[in-house]
Amino acid sequence: MLRVAVLVSGGGTNLQALLDEKARGGLKNAEFALVVSSRPGVFALERAQKAGVPTAVIARRAYASAADYDQALLKVLRENRIDAVVLAGFLSILGMPVIEAYPRRILNVHPSLIPSFCGEGYYGLRVHECALQKGVKVTGATVHLVNEIPDGGEILLQKAVEVLPGDTPEILQKRVMEQAEWIVLPRALDMLCNGEID
Repeated sequence: MLRVAVLVSGGGTNLQALLDEKARGGLKNAEFALVVSSRPGVFALERAQKAGVPTAVIARRAYASAADYDQALLKVLRENRIDAVVLAGFLSILGMPVIEAYPRRILNVHPSLIPSFCGEGYYGLRVHECALQKGVKVTGATVHLVNEIPDGGEILLQKAVEVLPGDTPEILQKRVMEQAEWIVLPRALDMLCNGEID
């Protein structure tokens, strides 16, 4: 059983997908031990509390540098004996101290089929805006291991989603979440917790 921390910055829809999978009897080897938010007052914290998962807020703007933030985050992860980390809509980029503390134990879900529309600056609605501007017919979601390159780690799972006529970034974002992110993220975490990722 791995003690898992989920890192969030907003509404927590991917967090909810993980909690729902656990409640359905899945993720047997995952224990949600902590939810960390980079911003206070976000709905993801309420989702965690409702599910009985301890929470912490480590506000990025409270720290003078990225290095200071990494140290604060690491301290909380270590205090909670965390084994694995899931980035679920977490808008801060992790530094090397955190990545090196959890080698091949940090997952990120990204709302495109990497290598399309990914890397620094590609998050949230911007990813879907770019997909629509390019006129792609298929988009989707990717779960990958986190390394020092934003969205550059080893790809674990991808799921394609059709782009439909009349899509807005908001409509496409919702479809990608429902048809891809909420499916591949629990599946990838299950792989990690079951020792399927070396």
